Amino acid sequence: MRNESQHNRHSMHVSLCFAPPPDHHEQKATLHDMRYRRALIKGATYFFTVNLAERSSRLLVDRVADLREVVRDVREAHPFEIVAWVVLPEHLHAVWALREGDSDYPMRWRLIKANLSRRVPNGERIRESRRRKGERGIWQRRFWEHLIRDESDLQRHVDYVHYNPVKHGYVQRAVDWRFSSFHRDLRRGWVTAEWGYVEDVAGDFGERR
Repeated sequence: MRNESQHNRHSMHVSLCFAPPPDHHEQKATLHDMRYRRALIKGATYFFTVNLAERSSRLLVDRVADLREVVRDVREAHPFEIVAWVVLPEHLHAVWALREGDSDYPMRWRLIKANLSRRVPNGERIRESRRRKGERGIWQRRFWEHLIRDESDLQRHVDYVHYNPVKHGYVQRAVDWRFSSFHRDLRRGWVTAEWGYVEDVAGDFGERR
């Protein structure tokens, strides 16, 4: 069970910058919405879900060292704060905080996707529409983002990130999954190793059904 005192400490420590969302704060892309509007609030905090094209792929965990280096390089060139992050075999979740005056998270994701793809040998299945454009077939073109509204919304999404490996049945406890910022928070004393054993986090977080 969750240790409530530890949960509250975690909530205080991950409190970051917020911005009041516009009416379209959460846009789920569809084929009919080619504009694919995003909530570009400068200096805000966002939750992301990013998927590989192939559901059966293990590329993200197999190439996690490359992913770390790519993210490090992008952060050095275009800084942002990682509030939470988890890498699963074929998708990842992250919570980022951008600096005031900066709202260009799409550029950062483009760089992360492109730079990791360059490190992966060719051989994935590529749809003809992508092949004609000279594109790789590693990533889904689009990703899900959600503008964090307030502190409770932030806590819910950080919890979802860290609980995700348990949700998908890879481990029984959040602490047992290696590729997660949960371990950073555990070292800082913000959570306990028992957190994330039985509870789930309800909501729509952009995952494939």
